[in-house]
Amino acid sequence: MKQLRSAFTLIEVLVSVLIISVSIIFILKLHSDNHLEAVYISERNKLSLQDSLYLTPFVLRHHKDTKDAYSLLQNDFYIESSKSKEILKKNKRAIFIPESKETLPSEEKEYSYAATFNQILLKDAYSSSYFRFSF
Repeated sequence: MKQLRSAFTLIEVLVSVLIISVSIIFILKLHSDNHLEAVYISERNKLSLQDSLYLTPFVLRHHKDTKDAYSLLQNDFYIESSKSKEILKKNKRAIFIPESKETLPSEEKEYSYAATFNQILLKDAYSSSYFRFSF
């Protein structure tokens, strides 16, 4: 009588390799999705910081214009460095300003305030929307 060895059969090894392969593929897909999301968020935050260059008091004049950051800032700041000028000139956004909207004061309240707000749309690969309020 032959004595059986305690070892895995070929089918058991193949099933375990298949299970491990499927789980690794699933984990790599999750990692890839998270990486793309992280890249999108970091790009969005970087452009949000750059968008603040366009939110000058005079941005409302540039409806349907494509402006670079240098042309908007040159009247307010003296920029000496040519490298800084080049960086600001490369940073361009299409500016779109819809009509301003007004909120009317409420007649029911004792203290009523009226506000006017403008929406500022900066269009690019990652478009942004900002609001400017005045009371």
